[in-house]
Amino acid sequence: MHGTGAVGPVFFLLLALLISILASYTMFNFIGNLKRSNGGFRQFWLAGGAFIFGIGIWAKHLVMLMALEQTLYFDWTMLVALCFIIFFSLMTFVLLTFQGAVAFRLLFGSLILASGIAFMSYFTIFGQPIEKLDVQPAYVVLSLLVLFVGTYVAFLFSENSNRKLRFLSSIILGTSALVVQLFGEKGMQFEYSPFYTEDKLNADISLLAIIIGIGALLILLSTHITWYIDKRLGQMDERYRLLVENSLDTIAIFKGGQWAFVNSAGLRMFEANQSHELVGKSIYTFLPVRDHLKVKERLQNLVFTGSGKPIEQEWYTLEGHTLHTEIVETMTAIDNEPAVQVIIRDISERKKNEELLINSEKLYVAGQLAAGIAHEIRNPLTSLKGFLQLIASGRKNNGTYYDIMNSELDRIEDIVSELLMLSKPQVYDLTYQDMRVMMRDTVTLLETQAILHNIAIDAEYGTDPLWIYGVENQVKQVFINVIKNAIEAMIDGGSIRIKLSREHDCIYVRIRDEGPGFGEDQLAKIGQPFYTTKEKGTGLGLMVSYKIVDNHQGKINVKSEIGKGTLFEIMLPFRYPESVVKKTS
Repeated sequence: MHGTGAVGPVFFLLLALLISILASYTMFNFIGNLKRSNGGFRQFWLAGGAFIFGIGIWAKHLVMLMALEQTLYFDWTMLVALCFIIFFSLMTFVLLTFQGAVAFRLLFGSLILASGIAFMSYFTIFGQPIEKLDVQPAYVVLSLLVLFVGTYVAFLFSENSNRKLRFLSSIILGTSALVVQLFGEKGMQFEYSPFYTEDKLNADISLLAIIIGIGALLILLSTHITWYIDKRLGQMDERYRLLVENSLDTIAIFKGGQWAFVNSAGLRMFEANQSHELVGKSIYTFLPVRDHLKVKERLQNLVFTGSGKPIEQEWYTLEGHTLHTEIVETMTAIDNEPAVQVIIRDISERKKNEELLINSEKLYVAGQLAAGIAHEIRNPLTSLKGFLQLIASGRKNNGTYYDIMNSELDRIEDIVSELLMLSKPQVYDLTYQDMRVMMRDTVTLLETQAILHNIAIDAEYGTDPLWIYGVENQVKQVFINVIKNAIEAMIDGGSIRIKLSREHDCIYVRIRDEGPGFGEDQLAKIGQPFYTTKEKGTGLGLMVSYKIVDNHQGKINVKSEIGKGTLFEIMLPFRYPESVVKKTS
């Protein structure tokens, strides 16, 4: 009695084949999900796939023993064989995921898994109470060859994501695992020792029924779960594929500095007809040489910095045209290797519009400036023309006319000189200066004029040096312009309070007057060309002051209240001379 009872061997043979095919199908589902998963799910697919396939092949082996009407004998070799098939399966799965990283991975993976299945078939024989063993090498070698070829072909078909090919792979691998045991039965014939009792046989049959039931349940449950997950992932992949393909922006993947994938929008953007014109090519071929190092460092640091804000990047198309783009970079993985996913948006049209807007703004400013210059110079020119006509007519008092004409010419010269300050940056000697010294010189220069207007200048300089790095005469000109404006605004007298202080790495000069102040509308126009509240002002003094302070990396803030006066706050960076000496030494 060999444990098959009234049930024919054909039933057990078909049952073993079904278990083997289901186990193989579940394994290929696990491998497929493993290739497109990241993070902690990878460990789940690895361990789960190896365990289910190992249990399936183990259960198939036991059912085949009944199909071949061999005596069932459970001992330690059965558990060892189960552990080995799970281990070999795990090693195979790990190797198969390294696409492009390991040469001949399918060949080596097939060899490892075939060795595990063969070990299951032949190793368990040696743990049984064998009295006589007859080995036929031809059958053994043939069984191993069929198993290896079947495993390799199954893996080749499984590389394709087509579900029909995956099912065909499962049939080939499941059948190969069954054939090795059939040939093995011919290649290794043996007789058991006579002490194998009927009680032991019945106990083993009961245990076999439990194992097969549990194994079949696990395989069926796993097959259903992986089929459902695979279906859902397939739907997500399809939605993602449609989203990528229909995107108006370029969506691409860079791997090792080369194009690994690019969507249809990317092909159109880079003027390519087929994907092979980009895929496999270096991305640096499409980048300006000046950006190569910057882009390489940015991509290498992306694993630490993560996805950042959109940045502007210039590209070249296959036809050599320049593309102005905005790009977002994100770390991803492809074939289990790190890669960079990028979204590239063409902003060439936006750049053109920005340039047009800037040029339009420049033309507007130039028109405003030209109108102001024409207005300011036309008045003295009109006076000059009138006096020349008077002189030509022979009128007397020519001396008085000459004095007025010289005054008008001086006015034109002042306007031109101040405009030159606003032209292209000129070369100046930058030196370290103490703001306190410059302010004292300015106060001394303007003190007499202030006294004549019944104005007192109260200055608080502080005790510590206030160093800046700049042009002495220009900074003094700013102080002169602001203080003179304050003096001329205070027609009823009063006081001007000046305070110099250092706050962190900046020097603040606050000049407060007691003049009539400005309204909000007037305050918004301060610093604009030719805007002035003075009767004989050019409106360029404060504009020049703003330009000087800006050239010194500073800024001017103005606060004013009507009837209470105005506060000018001038901020310049503190630059201590010794710090520069130490850095350069």
